[in-house]
Amino acid sequence: MKTKETNSRRKFMGSVLMGATTGTLAMITNPIYAENLSFDAEQMASADEWFKNIKGTHRIVYDGSTPHDGFPIIWNWAFYLSNNETGSSDSDITAMTVLRHNAIPFAFKSSLWKKYNLGEVFGVNDNATKKFSLRNPYFEPKEGDFPMPVIQGIKALQARGAMFCVCNLAISVYSGVLAQQMGLDATEVYNEWVAAVEPGIQIVPSGVWALGRAQENGCGYIFAGN
Repeated sequence: MKTKETNSRRKFMGSVLMGATTGTLAMITNPIYAENLSFDAEQMASADEWFKNIKGTHRIVYDGSTPHDGFPIIWNWAFYLSNNETGSSDSDITAMTVLRHNAIPFAFKSSLWKKYNLGEVFGVNDNATKKFSLRNPYFEPKEGDFPMPVIQGIKALQARGAMFCVCNLAISVYSGVLAQQMGLDATEVYNEWVAAVEPGIQIVPSGVWALGRAQENGCGYIFAGN
């Protein structure tokens, strides 16, 4: 049986994950959370520089706004597969996935999933246990995480030149929600989430900002969620 506290937290998160509610918008303008939204000059330079890694003739950006059973990662892999099969090498391909809204947990280390029950918060199940996942199933997937064993996870795709980024706006809002629910300092929780971003995944000001920059750099757009 779930505790009253767990049920309360899930109801609160559910209202946020449904979309941009009035409460969520109020959080963005709250000074406690707003300080985590600002990108300084160094962060902006890093984000802008990252886009220079886009290469090749075949360029695509996937809009990963929901977990969608891992499809924001699966479609990235499929783009490489199908272009390889039609004669293009990885050096002539760039597939980018923007992890935003409630697909952001795929950017985090498994330790953060376990500590903050991110599988429950964002509705991601572990295929092995059939329960809410306590780990990131798609950075370095285990057998059974994807519908086919040949599908590669984020780390393996990065080695091929695939690009993954995560929305700072969503990190700030959702870490702030959980901090509020758990009685923790919002900035400390935000900093912990940022520190838990997996290597090679770029933090960008927002997911929609990144989608715009990707298209400005010649990437076609595909929606990769519900």
